[in-house]
Amino acid sequence: MADLSPQQTSVQSLFSWHNEGKIFVNRRYQRKLVWTLEEKQRLIESILKKYPIPAVLFAERKPLPGTYEIIDGLQRVQAIIAFIEMAFPTMDGRYFDVAHFPTAKSRADKKQLSARSSSENLNSEEIGYLLDYALSISIMRNATEAEIDDVFDRINTYGKRLSDQERRQSGVQNQFSKLVRNIGCVFRGDSSEDVIPLEIMPEISIDLPKSKHGYTVQSDEVFWVKQGILRSTDLRDSMDEQCIADIAACLIGGMLIERSKDALDKVYSPNDPESQRMETALSVYGSEKFKKEFAFCIDELINICSSGSPSKLRDIVFEKGNTNAFPSVFASLVIALHELIVKEKKSISNRGKIKSLITGISSRIATGRKATSTAERRKNINSIKGLIGDAFIEKDISSIIYGGHSVVDVEDIVRRSEVETSYYELKQGILRLDKRRKIDDGVCERLLKTICAIANNGPGREGKIVIGVSDKSSDAKKIKALDNVLAIPINNRFLVGIRREATHLGWSTERYFQYIKDCIANSDLSSPLKEDVLSNIDFNECYGLGVVIITIPQQKDISYLKDNVYRRSGDSVEEVHAPKDISAMTKRFLK
Repeated sequence: MADLSPQQTSVQSLFSWHNEGKIFVNRRYQRKLVWTLEEKQRLIESILKKYPIPAVLFAERKPLPGTYEIIDGLQRVQAIIAFIEMAFPTMDGRYFDVAHFPTAKSRADKKQLSARSSSENLNSEEIGYLLDYALSISIMRNATEAEIDDVFDRINTYGKRLSDQERRQSGVQNQFSKLVRNIGCVFRGDSSEDVIPLEIMPEISIDLPKSKHGYTVQSDEVFWVKQGILRSTDLRDSMDEQCIADIAACLIGGMLIERSKDALDKVYSPNDPESQRMETALSVYGSEKFKKEFAFCIDELINICSSGSPSKLRDIVFEKGNTNAFPSVFASLVIALHELIVKEKKSISNRGKIKSLITGISSRIATGRKATSTAERRKNINSIKGLIGDAFIEKDISSIIYGGHSVVDVEDIVRRSEVETSYYELKQGILRLDKRRKIDDGVCERLLKTICAIANNGPGREGKIVIGVSDKSSDAKKIKALDNVLAIPINNRFLVGIRREATHLGWSTERYFQYIKDCIANSDLSSPLKEDVLSNIDFNECYGLGVVIITIPQQKDISYLKDNVYRRSGDSVEEVHAPKDISAMTKRFLK
């Protein structure tokens, strides 16, 4: 049984925990950063006015005593940390002054935070009071995972503070909830490891149009909002995950469920027969299999929207201009595509025709409350299948569905490359960005060194290299001038594709792809790394621009290029010379 230790902890001590990397967020059950600027400012105002604020609950992490997961109070803790790091001002426009707090100033000096200059700051007395303010904190020690989940569920049942879908996802941890959460994270662009340091949260959180917290993921770049399926504010309430859960339950369970709150509640209630049926069905179906199928259907929907003159799905679905969200119509479209492509083993022969056929489809199928029953949902799906069926041919494309990366996968890799730099590498292409447009003589050698270095991260996880994405806005501008290709922004990265280079070289994309494979095949990379990489390289059209994705599988031993050893240091590659350093790297594979 867990022990509970209440204590008073100053804001200054809390920030020191953060600075020392002791505060973590477990994304299995924790909410996103969802507070508005006003909510953050009111919290700081309460502290400065010496008002009491709600207690914070931590759980001490068993593997690392002295480090803590936030169970309740994530929004409050992050707001306090962010204010000290000058991320936002008080309600009267004044900022924290790091010059009066050595710990924060040290972080600013190390470029770990962006200290801004402001003529309006808190005075030294106010800063002193804020740092000395005593927070009520309780720490659960020796708690099991089940106890933490139970406490979190109970806390968020009181007062109904979570949305319906957030309550469902936090209230149960099983195969289905994990599947929905994983797909949701990938499609939002905020996927990460399950347990991450608090300081990473802003980098995987979503900025809404009117919020502008400085978070990395922009809501208008998220698939759901970009296509008009949901509004930006719907992401706060996890409506995207609710939509995924509804579609997944219909497809994995083998029959349509009613589109209602009660039906989804049953799927998530551990003791309900419907939940038990879904878990059994998912065990047979396979989570990875479904994720691939779902991503492929979305890929095809994106390709349909991009056919001819690119359009938002919302603008296609509605005959007249409309700003309404349409998750029910979206669900019907995805299920119809899944049944045609996966179940009936067909392939799209004419995307442009489908785009034309589904134009204005919202007026031809039942929507709203009258379309929630299983019978009406089946009518809608059958209507869509009948409408677009002639644009398909009999062709089993299972190898494509399960064999490569989807557009959403590519976008997820690009976003994760900003945070998990040692496991990801982005390259704009193989040509020099000058008027000569020749193949860069050193590009192949640098690629091989990067592959070797990522492989030497250790056996914990695989790495990825994407060719056709730039991490510099200056390169994206050069590419626009040289190749007349307008980059697609993905957070702070730029999708430029490789098709532009293939066209310039007079190559097909297949020949370009083969050039990369030959570079690896003819190299001195050690075995089995070379063979593993060659078996895990693929091409994706990605909005018609084309990208090459190289996967570096986990290795069991240290890898070499010729007789040399390389390692990752952040997003850089270093050659390792010292025997003691090589020995230390070798030990990574002995754990």
